[in-house]
Amino acid sequence: MRKFDLTSFFGILLALVAIIGGQLLEGGHANSLFQLTAFIIVIGGTLGAIMLQNPLPVFLRGMRMAKWAFVPPPQDPSYLIRQVAEWSNTARRGGLLALEPAIEDLDDPFAKRGLQMLIDGAEPETLRETLQVEVDAYEAQQRLAAKVWESAGGYAPTIGILGAVLGLIHVMENLSDPSKLGAGIAVAFVATVYGVGFANMFFLPIANKLKNIIGREVVMREMLIEGLIAVANGENPRLIERRLQGYLV
Repeated sequence: MRKFDLTSFFGILLALVAIIGGQLLEGGHANSLFQLTAFIIVIGGTLGAIMLQNPLPVFLRGMRMAKWAFVPPPQDPSYLIRQVAEWSNTARRGGLLALEPAIEDLDDPFAKRGLQMLIDGAEPETLRETLQVEVDAYEAQQRLAAKVWESAGGYAPTIGILGAVLGLIHVMENLSDPSKLGAGIAVAFVATVYGVGFANMFFLPIANKLKNIIGREVVMREMLIEGLIAVANGENPRLIERRLQGYLV
């Protein structure tokens, strides 16, 4: 079962409170930070840029992965170590074919494929090479998707500056009408705030958190490969546990 990451929630909340609170302490108004035109320019422009940069499947995968920053996929390396040790005990008692019922209890397709190869009698080196290719491909695809948010963090400040220039152009066009100057200046400055703010408070932190999660997932898969190889070689379950615990340091 997935758990909500409270750190992400409170991190965003703290950042927003600090910025809006600082604005209020300086005697400003919170309403002055909310500009629909600036928001449309920055978010729309940033989305357009990253859609141009990435193929549609990569872009969509990156959008879906954003939820991992708040509800990350379950990762329990301690449970994986115990599971591999159980497989080792079962294989030592009844042979590799005795592991067949364990496949039905697995939810992870990668673990299922690895265990099935083990039961089918794949050579340890073949098992390692086949699964490692899959891990490398998975890591490359996931990091490419996470880079969507890293790219957004790079484009947003520049789009914010573009919004500021557009606001100033609007101001220059209406110098003869003082009633329109305020709106143009507000768009100009708020667009810059949005560009820098979204990049450094949302886009880049989400990208880095996703890369962190992907890194842990890759380590979990490498632990599984190492465990399956050890089971195939008939190693002692206690030694397998100690070896896999080295990944947790």
